[in-house]
Amino acid sequence: MTNLRFHCTLIALVLPALAAAQQQPEVIHLWPNGAPGFESRKDEPEQAKDYWVKNINNPSITVFAPPAGKANGCAVLVVPGGGFRELVFNREGTQAAEFLNGLGVTAYVLKYRLPKQVGSPYTMEDVRRDAYRALRLVRTRAGEFHIDPNRIGILGFSAGGVVVTMVAFDKGDGDPSAADPIDRTNGRPDFEMMVYPGKDEIPEVVPADTRPAFLVAANDDEYGCDQAALALLEEFRDAKVSVEAHFIAQGKHGFNMGDRSSFKAINHWPDRMADWLSDRGLLRKADSTP
Repeated sequence: MTNLRFHCTLIALVLPALAAAQQQPEVIHLWPNGAPGFESRKDEPEQAKDYWVKNINNPSITVFAPPAGKANGCAVLVVPGGGFRELVFNREGTQAAEFLNGLGVTAYVLKYRLPKQVGSPYTMEDVRRDAYRALRLVRTRAGEFHIDPNRIGILGFSAGGVVVTMVAFDKGDGDPSAADPIDRTNGRPDFEMMVYPGKDEIPEVVPADTRPAFLVAANDDEYGCDQAALALLEEFRDAKVSVEAHFIAQGKHGFNMGDRSSFKAINHWPDRMADWLSDRGLLRKADSTP
């Protein structure tokens, strides 16, 4: 009887641990052998504490899939902010992905290299390369992920909004002569969403064929990201590109997914994004997967 109780207790402890392990999101590195030119750094460990992750030397996407039976074929690359010094990975990555999962959207949270971290060897061009590579990787594996390759968008917070502007305004064509089929794939997002986007990289002219956009910021943003969002809104409108923008009276910078604010408009801003996705037809469930 004692042995039976021991084994039952052991099973009761092991099964939840196995279930938790099975539920861990998959992490996929953007390049199997490390980022080109920096392969020797791929095994350097990341640093994480409290809300941030730093020391990204082997850029990756973390895959968050919707509950079984809820996926609708839409996908979003989520790009956390952090001033290119760190990544606000949980509040602007994991939480955003979980919200999108609730809408039936498959989400991929990007860990990109950080050119403004002290001692960093990386440049903003490396950030652009990471973002394009992530979008191309997701599109290349659309069948495996059961997503529509023509419904792959991007969501960026703060510095992540700057990353969005790096990939949203040109055609994103791949290199047809590349040895890697991922690099031959188009990397342009099919829609873009920016939350208090940073002020860098705002284009002087938005091309007329730019994909639809969603913007949100607080009017009292202490870093002027409301002005950046307003400038982008004007550029989209001048180009006659479909755009929806929400300027919230107060909420300052870094309100993330809105759950930590005392302001109701901030609490519910993700619902406005969900409405926009629905109105665009992006949340429709495909009859069949590609």
